Amino acid sequence: MTRFILVRHGQTEWNRIERFRGRADVPLNETGLKQAKATGLRIAKEWQVDAVYSSPLSRAARTAEAIAEHFSLSVQPQPGLIDIDYGEWQGLTPDEVATRWRDELNRWYQQPHLCRIPGGESLEHLRQRGIQAIHELAKHHRGQTIVVVGHTVINRILLLAILGLGNDRFWRLRQDTCAINLFEEADDDFTLIRLNDTCHLHDLQ
Repeated sequence: MTRFILVRHGQTEWNRIERFRGRADVPLNETGLKQAKATGLRIAKEWQVDAVYSSPLSRAARTAEAIAEHFSLSVQPQPGLIDIDYGEWQGLTPDEVATRWRDELNRWYQQPHLCRIPGGESLEHLRQRGIQAIHELAKHHRGQTIVVVGHTVINRILLLAILGLGNDRFWRLRQDTCAINLFEEADDDFTLIRLNDTCHLHDLQ
């Protein structure tokens, strides 16, 4: 059995004021840094962690570092956890996207599993690479507890996959900044234990 602590990175300016972030390397803002610190403290109080992995993007890596320092661990980049490729939408607000791709934007919000982002990545491709990364990590860390830090889109898709739900349910899960999720993998199957836990951030509101 492998225990996974799945974390979303802290706040950035591009999710405070909604923009399609994707592969843009947007740093944590001041609030995000405080959230990351609080998340590290929370995890250190509850678990003994054996390894910390992160999306290569700095907002996730910096969040992971705030966790890893409590266990004297280095953060290991995991490309499978990188955010969705938003293609031509990257850096734009939803209103800006709507001026050129209104139909596809509506599909993103209403039928995300059918959306084809111009020049970007589908949720199905994201699911395949994400769950492959999780299975590889599970095999490498049998009997251990590991932290993986990702993004709202990859985290939602991973949670749908471990629950056996389709990508059409994408908007039916929340992943707030620095949310903690907990699940276990055994015999190539998963058990979800905790979802979108942000209790450690309440004093920061």
